[in-house]
Amino acid sequence: MPLSSPSPTYRVGVLGASGYSGRELCTLVMGHPQLELAFATANTQRGTTLRVRANGRMHEVPLIAPEAAELAGVDLVFAALPHGASAEWIARVIAAGTRVVDLSSDLRPGHGGVLHSLPEGVPHDAPYGMPELFRDDVRGATVVANPGCYATSILVALAPLAKAGLIAPGATVNISSASGVSGAGASPKLELLFAEITEDFRAYGVGNAHRHLFEMRATLSRLGTDCDLLFTPHLLPVDRGILSTISVPLSRELTDALEPYRAAYAHEPFVELTTGLPALKDVQHRNVVRIGATIPIGMRQPTLLVFSAIDNLVKGAAGQAVQNANLMLGLPEGAGLQA
Repeated sequence: MPLSSPSPTYRVGVLGASGYSGRELCTLVMGHPQLELAFATANTQRGTTLRVRANGRMHEVPLIAPEAAELAGVDLVFAALPHGASAEWIARVIAAGTRVVDLSSDLRPGHGGVLHSLPEGVPHDAPYGMPELFRDDVRGATVVANPGCYATSILVALAPLAKAGLIAPGATVNISSASGVSGAGASPKLELLFAEITEDFRAYGVGNAHRHLFEMRATLSRLGTDCDLLFTPHLLPVDRGILSTISVPLSRELTDALEPYRAAYAHEPFVELTTGLPALKDVQHRNVVRIGATIPIGMRQPTLLVFSAIDNLVKGAAGQAVQNANLMLGLPEGAGLQA
């Protein structure tokens, strides 16, 4: 009997490894059966060591300066850099002939609402890396825009309704989302100190001003839906996780709240449906969107309440980025990920 050939290993790098999403990426890459971490960069923390736990043991990852990264020496780069600063590095990665998954808003639909010209060679229409909706666009791509965490929680919950024409035309979809503090990034901020957030719960980014609205509106328009989004994010005094509560005016009555989701996501490994209510503890450290829905009583217009929970650092950032990288490299989509 001939021996089977070993699975190929791909070398990848992480730009911005000192942030929360970058650290999560390093952890996932170190535990991935077919990825090898070639470099991890940091700016202010260059020269230090990042400790991550993967495959049951601790690993020490040296953090180098971004300028020292050999972009041409890897198969794919994850760019976990700040919004507005990522596009320049994406241009360098593309010029080096290397694939890239960008975790900033710079390449997403609407470009994070920032009206700027992208550097030469950076595509304005990079595939939007939400595999449950646009898997064929991602497969084999060279540049992918990884969705925002709130956008992931909300769009995966709204897409089946949009595709089925169930969102009432011209309706206002009300969204209330609560996120753990890691969603604000690792940069020190007074308002995010433990003493400031503990025993508290507050809204922020009010008035429909959040960056992720641009990609949400653009994606729902692409899916053929004409509706307004009224989005209010909140800060939870927890480390990780997003729970979204979405009120959707419907174009017709539903008798089974989950029927559109069963039809759309029957074969999706990273979408879970529940007849109960999803909670943050259901999804922490997992690359899943967990969805529940109910038909509220006492409403004059047909309405659906949808609940969506994700880990903002995994399915909302690093896990989805690895999911996209797997598709780009021709690997099993779920390789290295916990469903």
